Amino acid sequence: MNIPISGDIVREKIRDSRLACVGLASIRELNRLVGEIEAASDTRFIRMEMGIPGLPPPDIAVEGEIRALKKGVGAVYPPFDGIPGLKTEISRFVKLFLDVDVQPAHCLPTVGSMQGCFLSMMMAGRRIKGRDTILFIDPGFPVNKKQAQVLGLPRESFDVYDFRGDRLRDKLESVLSTGRIGALMYSNPNNPSWICFTEKELGIIGELCSRYDVIALEDLAYFGMDFRQDTSRPGKPPFIPTVARYTDNYILLISSSKSFSLAGQRIGMTAISDVLFDSTGDGLPPWFGSDRFGYAYIFGGMYALSSGVCHSTQYGLAELLEAVNDGRYNFVDAVKEYGRRARTMKRLFTENGFSLVYDKDEDQPLADGFYFTVAYPGYTGVGLVEALLYYGISAISLQTTGSSRTEGVRACVSLTGEDRFKELEERLKRFDADAKKGLRPVD
Repeated sequence: MNIPISGDIVREKIRDSRLACVGLASIRELNRLVGEIEAASDTRFIRMEMGIPGLPPPDIAVEGEIRALKKGVGAVYPPFDGIPGLKTEISRFVKLFLDVDVQPAHCLPTVGSMQGCFLSMMMAGRRIKGRDTILFIDPGFPVNKKQAQVLGLPRESFDVYDFRGDRLRDKLESVLSTGRIGALMYSNPNNPSWICFTEKELGIIGELCSRYDVIALEDLAYFGMDFRQDTSRPGKPPFIPTVARYTDNYILLISSSKSFSLAGQRIGMTAISDVLFDSTGDGLPPWFGSDRFGYAYIFGGMYALSSGVCHSTQYGLAELLEAVNDGRYNFVDAVKEYGRRARTMKRLFTENGFSLVYDKDEDQPLADGFYFTVAYPGYTGVGLVEALLYYGISAISLQTTGSSRTEGVRACVSLTGEDRFKELEERLKRFDADAKKGLRPVD
């Protein structure tokens, strides 16, 4: 075999990790293993296992945070539901880019959108007695299911790729009509497949959430990153697709990590429908001391999880959002590099024996974005994860995301710049050549 890393080193580190199955490891477990192989072999991996942004943060946010620190906000507790200026700008942002009205009081910063997801599931699963189950429209971010598990909430799921378009209605109705579902959750664009719901599909989700009084938890971690249309102009169509235009039962979870390259600052945004915020739920009082959803969310849930997002970071994001909302900073243009990388990396994989797993939005080719999915003949996704380690390439198995496509892996483009493309191509050629000869690093 023509592998670039000593097989003995890879096997040793896998053995030392004590992982029952490398291909089923969590993202963080795999990340640690790859780091240890890199250090021991002095070989730099093509890192595709973690969705870590690879672009520098905008100067506007950095300078805004520095100014806030110099003014002394680091010595003062922040309002745990957000500083007024940030709440206003989140509300403006939702209106200008989604064409949805949410009052500033119902817009909240969280410690990354991960905390927003956790808190929203916690509330939605206890809002109405007997409706404690979270439905995941998969594939999805594996940690969200872990969050539901930690909260003790039952969960159900299905792979949406088998139920696109009109087929989504019957599938969703068969689950929601049971009366067990408190909320359904999905990401759009989707992590890991990068599929994007159509307006028809979002309309179906919204209609059924209203009919069955289920909360749509819409994870917009990759806000504006479907680069097939220009959604970068504030207040002008086309607006970014959202279920919020089809139901009042929604919570929008917006990350600043990818679209704004602020991953290290751990600040996300949550926007709760005005109608949902003012609603009541008979299951809330025992847990949160109030039956009013919005009050319980802030004073019962958020207060218990955190005494607020880092004060200076709130100022930094507020200044960035103001520039975006005013049209002074085009956040979409700033992250189009991910689409360019995906286009090249997909080509390198498919030219070397791999095939795309998720490749269509109904009848439209998928966008080029933060993730893509690939498979190789004769390998399961679990086996492919481990085999690629010997070639200095890391990815995660689709099986860990709730996907029914067990033959594939998810690749993230964020840490692979143009300077690594030749190296990636060479490693893929080695893998393909070995595989065609029947040579496999693991059985």
